[in-house]
Amino acid sequence: MKTNIYNTKNEVVGQMDLSDAIFAKKWNADLVHQVLAAQISNRREPWAHTKTRADVSGGGKKPWKQKHTGRARHGSIRSPIWKGGGVTFGPTKDRNYEKKVNKKMLRAAIHVILSKKLSEGEIKIIDSLKLSEAKTKLVSQILKTMEAKNALIVPNRDNKAMYRASANIPKVKSLDAQSLNVYDLLRYKNILVEKEAVGLIK
Repeated sequence: MKTNIYNTKNEVVGQMDLSDAIFAKKWNADLVHQVLAAQISNRREPWAHTKTRADVSGGGKKPWKQKHTGRARHGSIRSPIWKGGGVTFGPTKDRNYEKKVNKKMLRAAIHVILSKKLSEGEIKIIDSLKLSEAKTKLVSQILKTMEAKNALIVPNRDNKAMYRASANIPKVKSLDAQSLNVYDLLRYKNILVEKEAVGLIK
C-alpha cells in the first residue's frame, strides 16, 4: 500500500510503499486489550507490604513460663494474636503480577494498531525530523504545524537531537522504532514517523 510523505511544513512531498503485513491489518479489539492488560500488569510494582511474625522485631523470649500461671500458653509476644505482632495473611511485596504474552501476539497487536491509526489519518510519515539544534522550541513549532498536540514521535535512531528536544514537552514522547509498544501507541493520538525509521519498524 502507498501513503503520502510529508515535510515539517505539513506539505505532501512524495509517496512511499508500506508493508501490508504491518499497515493493512484488520482491527482486533480483543487482541489489543489482552496485550495492553498484560503490559500494564507487567509494569506494576507491588508496594503494599505487611510484616509477618518473622519480620517484626522483638519477641525472642517466651513471655511467661508454660505452666502454672493460670494464663494461656504463649511462645512470643510477636505472635499474630498479640498487639504489635506480625500479620498473618496481609499483602507482601513478593506478589507477582506478571502476565505472559508471546512475541507473535505482541507483534500482531502493534500491527493492528498501526493499521487502524494509518487508516484514520493519525500516522504521518515525515521526510526528515532532523533539527539544526536540540531546542524544544523547534519541536513545538513542528508539532503546531502538523496539528499534533498529543503526539508520539518516532525519529531515526541517529536523531539524538529530537530525543533531547522533545523530552520536556507535555503529551509528547519520542520513541525508538524498535521500542514501539501497545501502551504508547494507544496513549498518543498522533504518530509522526521519520521516513528512515519505517524500515526499523519492519
